[in-house]
Amino acid sequence: MATGAAAYPPLKDRPIKNTVVLFDVDNTLTVPRNSVTPEMLQLLSELRHKVAIGFVGGSNLPKQQEQLATPDVDVTSMFDFCFAENGLTAYRMGEELPSASFIKWIGEENYKAIVKWILHYIADLDIPIKRGTFIEFRNGMINVSPIGRNASNPERIAYEIYDKQHNIRTTMVTALRAAFPNLGLTYSIGGQISFDVFPTGWDKTYCLRHIEAEKDRADGVEYTTIHFFGDKAYEGGNDWEIYKDERTVGHAVRDPADTMVQLRDLFFK
Repeated sequence: MATGAAAYPPLKDRPIKNTVVLFDVDNTLTVPRNSVTPEMLQLLSELRHKVAIGFVGGSNLPKQQEQLATPDVDVTSMFDFCFAENGLTAYRMGEELPSASFIKWIGEENYKAIVKWILHYIADLDIPIKRGTFIEFRNGMINVSPIGRNASNPERIAYEIYDKQHNIRTTMVTALRAAFPNLGLTYSIGGQISFDVFPTGWDKTYCLRHIEAEKDRADGVEYTTIHFFGDKAYEGGNDWEIYKDERTVGHAVRDPADTMVQLRDLFFK
């Protein structure tokens, strides 16, 4: 797989010093589960000549490869920092960083108990349609979808509207939290159809430990300004923790078009 063609200054030589810009993926860089537009890629390339850039998303790296790159270009070459699964899987300048495992953290018995509870709950759930892949296991979390991740884009859009009207996900999260109060888990609603379950502290702020570790690298930078752009920047949304973190400058966006407007206002005037 090829790397991105453009040549960028070394991290320490970017014109806007000690600054990194991080982005959520769905509805921030791309329409949910769709591919990034050429216009967004061009703007990100221009931005990368000024500052370090990275993405931080809950999905695994193959999904981010599908959305942010092409089959013949590696997504890890298109950003300085790639934080899949909130940074549990991480790349710096194309090189993989140490990762962590949800299944090792929680233990097999606890994991099976949660899966059994979720599948029983969804089986009894009365919603207009159900598809498939109701639980997706990832390295740093599980992703739970009442409708199923195999839903088509039109079905996802219809479900998102239904979910907002009937609070399917928020009600399920409340019940799941009550069923497993002592496991130290966080539940975060994101995207159109699902929510994430992960150890407390393994939200998107997890990626910041990689950013902070940069100052200890021989070729690293001490990043004193960390911008974050995300659309779920409200309490309960999966961008909230990193958006409000005292280490970041948070920017709430409505969609990718709004992201581009805010980037131009902030970095290109």
